[in-house]
Amino acid sequence: MSWLIENAGQILQLTLVHAGLSAVPIVVGFVLAIPVGWLTNRYRASRGTVLAIVGLLYAIPSLPLFIVLPGILGTRILDPLNIIVALSLYALAIMVRTASDAFASVDIDVKLSATAVGFSTWRRFWSVELPLAGSVLLSGIRVVSVSTISLLSVGSVIGVTSLGYFFLDGFQRNFPLEIIVGIVGTIVIAVIFDLILALLGRLLLPWTRGTRRVRRARVDPELEVVGAA
Repeated sequence: MSWLIENAGQILQLTLVHAGLSAVPIVVGFVLAIPVGWLTNRYRASRGTVLAIVGLLYAIPSLPLFIVLPGILGTRILDPLNIIVALSLYALAIMVRTASDAFASVDIDVKLSATAVGFSTWRRFWSVELPLAGSVLLSGIRVVSVSTISLLSVGSVIGVTSLGYFFLDGFQRNFPLEIIVGIVGTIVIAVIFDLILALLGRLLLPWTRGTRRVRRARVDPELEVVGAA
């Protein structure tokens, strides 16, 4: 307990740094994946090729990528930009497939109806396709969030500041409490991010709540019948 009190400032600082470095790739990967996913769904011939490329991106081991990027970007080995770029690529790799599936889930009749009433491609995207694909996109970004927060810890191996520092230092000192602090801190950040994303989903996609209520209304009568039996 004395170690926790003495190092409370460092724990808080590394937690905030870890959260900040995680947020940027999550947002970047999401923003870049939306147009790519939409295009792969619109031009189906390119879908297989694009998904294969992003799949290869995610297959690249994180540690070698962290080491190689400074030479490509012209940055220092300890520059946080290397981690941000690497994690953005991983986030993009996950989100592109999700985004493509999200836009594919939009009913073709709805899109045709929007076109029939005079919506341009641009307006149909913003007013029809993106909102209706929102629930699937939200599920994807929640997965990206957890993955990014977890992968960021690996950056500590090359000296980039994050909660991963406690993993390395704890193993070197054979001090389990320090390792536990790093694990718990990472989990707490992941849970907070997930709650924030879920809240944003409720605020930005209010129509999905109506869909869930309809589904429950269909199921509840069946449950009542079973219970009565």
